[in-house]
Amino acid sequence: MKKLIYNIGIATLVLATSCSEKFLDTENLYEKSLDNFYSSPQDIEEAMSGVYNAMYTAGVHSDEGIAANLLSDMMLGGGGPDDKSAKNVDKFEDPEEDTYRDLWVETYNGVTRANAILEKVEEVDFSSFFDTPEESIAFKNQTVGEAYFMRGYYYFRAAKFFGGMPLILAIDDPRDAPRASFSETFAQIASDFKLAIETMPSINFNDIPTSSYGHANKWVAEAYMAKAYLFYTGYMTNIEGQSTSDLPLADGGSLSQSNILAYLDDCINNSGYELATDFRNLWPYSYVNESAGTTVLPWAETEGLAWVGQDGHSPTFGTGNKETMFALRYSTTSWGEGQKYNNRMPLFMGIRDNSMVPFGQGWGWGTINPKLWNQWDDADKRKVGSIIELGNADQGTAGYEADKGDHETGFFNKKYTTVQHPDPDGVDGVKGMFYFLYDMNNGDPMQLWAAQDYILMRFADVLLMHSEISGTATGMNRVRVRAGLGEIGYSLEALKEERLHELAFEGIRWFDLVRWGDVNTAFDDAINVRNSGIDAVYKVTYRPETKGLVPVPETEIRLSGGVYSQNPGW
Repeated sequence: MKKLIYNIGIATLVLATSCSEKFLDTENLYEKSLDNFYSSPQDIEEAMSGVYNAMYTAGVHSDEGIAANLLSDMMLGGGGPDDKSAKNVDKFEDPEEDTYRDLWVETYNGVTRANAILEKVEEVDFSSFFDTPEESIAFKNQTVGEAYFMRGYYYFRAAKFFGGMPLILAIDDPRDAPRASFSETFAQIASDFKLAIETMPSINFNDIPTSSYGHANKWVAEAYMAKAYLFYTGYMTNIEGQSTSDLPLADGGSLSQSNILAYLDDCINNSGYELATDFRNLWPYSYVNESAGTTVLPWAETEGLAWVGQDGHSPTFGTGNKETMFALRYSTTSWGEGQKYNNRMPLFMGIRDNSMVPFGQGWGWGTINPKLWNQWDDADKRKVGSIIELGNADQGTAGYEADKGDHETGFFNKKYTTVQHPDPDGVDGVKGMFYFLYDMNNGDPMQLWAAQDYILMRFADVLLMHSEISGTATGMNRVRVRAGLGEIGYSLEALKEERLHELAFEGIRWFDLVRWGDVNTAFDDAINVRNSGIDAVYKVTYRPETKGLVPVPETEIRLSGGVYSQNPGW
């Protein structure tokens, strides 16, 4: 299986830091500079790797999946008594002044690198590197469109957490730009996504080469446009009290509901993406028996599960994964390379201090609110497909030892957790599934076993967004039928439940709660938990004055010289 890690070589050419800092003078390595670097397809590949590299954050609370899951109503802080930061984030308390700073910094690393591509590639003629003019044009269009998309993606990722962001749209733009308004920021996001859609070639997913897997394409941009539309219109309507059904554009125009539906229709009908046959086959636990060479998860064997893998057209997994559209790609790594290139969500949100087969240990963050388990229909395949029930022999958890951590509820997430088994050759003992799958050679720390990709966009979300925007049940029912459920009529409440069950623990629930305005009541119920062996009642108090936003890093406020102000409620 081909694994793609976005290298950081371009950082030696363009040193992008936070928005309040200047470019630094660096040694002109290999005679390359902004003036001559973007002149060949190889240069572009390296430059684009630098753009994608900003998706990775060193600070764990700046990891989008970890942060958004902790903020949601379905995951608790958990961990041990010393894991105060997870608990404080979960309770809407800022544990440190720079909790989310890496998210802010990497936003502008990615934006500045994308800006460099957008400015320099327009001047380059790539025709000498291709057999036909059409190939040269397609390459250039993909490059420019991809850079527009990634710039919009970084601003969107940041704006969902922080609100309005400083808009830096050119290499020479001042680094001390003030924060734009929420609407101005989303107007820029929408404009970047629109240019990406209009520029990138319309290549069916089945015809995209494996070498491009992991990169954005036109269909990904269309899906993200719909996500930005839903978040913006929902936020303005339900949080700011300024009802709107249009997404503004930076040039003063806007996109309407019908415009967004046209993008989604194009994506659904022409992209080549489709639902996996079984929802559960998207997740690594569906492969653990085959990886182990024996049955280590009886439930997966009984259900006949077969992993579709993480790559698009994978010879290892047949037709491959046609549902995952965009993902944060992780792989083997070492302490020297930095832990941020390994998926830390399975580590931090795995079962605390319990090493079982097939579910290995983690730090115990993100215990599951039992309300979700109790209200979920047993007939829905996604229930057991998403949640680990501890103390269940069929799930390989009969040996679970409780009272190892805080906020224990008896449930952990199954999508992103350490999956392990004994070495089929009887040599290396019990290790993570990806240790064997990828022949990992990294000094064998269990903290680096999670080479599982983090899915950012999949086709099921596209279908659910189409139903929500159109007010029709077609897309929603395609997702329900895949889960073994019957078709139903559309209602917003039914759509909300469907998104909760389909996308649980994928870092989406928090933003749904915010844009629907449901965040104000989502934390009303107290939860019975055990804290290191002691029965307790856990209650989160959400503060509406924060408007669903996290604090701007205090270091960035100081570096701005007072240009930035703190978000309300912090």
